Amino acid sequence: MVSHIGNSLHTDIALKSYDESEFDIKEFYTREKTLQLRDTYIPNCTELFNRHSPLKIVRGQGTHMYDQLGNKYLDCINNVAHVGHCHPYVNKQIYRQMGACATNNRYLHDNTVVLAEKLSKTLPKSLQQIFYTNSGSEANDLAIRLARRFTGNYDILALDKYV
Repeated sequence: MVSHIGNSLHTDIALKSYDESEFDIKEFYTREKTLQLRDTYIPNCTELFNRHSPLKIVRGQGTHMYDQLGNKYLDCINNVAHVGHCHPYVNKQIYRQMGACATNNRYLHDNTVVLAEKLSKTLPKSLQQIFYTNSGSEANDLAIRLARRFTGNYDILALDKYV
């Protein structure tokens, strides 16, 4: 079945069984080649940790990351500390949901309200409205928009590399 909704083309697909090997990512380049391509195609204002000798991370599991030589590093910097890298349950649930329906909260879907209800039960009454975002950057943008709407002020103070 194929239907058009807005500008998107939605196709029903059958869920196939979950196989962790489908998430294997192959390493294509040496560390040096990857760094050269990064310098060519990714703006230098995008921070790279340890610029003089950056790690080339090829996989993660739990709280650890692994470089191209197999060295193991405790991840104290990255953005997935709340569930760890490649958590099998999280991977399976993402795979399952994406196979069923990959949408946003502009349409009605039971999962959005079920999660909102569960989250609301952990919060004070005054904070029981849930906004979904895809990233920390998107959450910050939303926070700025909400603050502007609530206060009527448009000035922003940003601190960078404070001590």
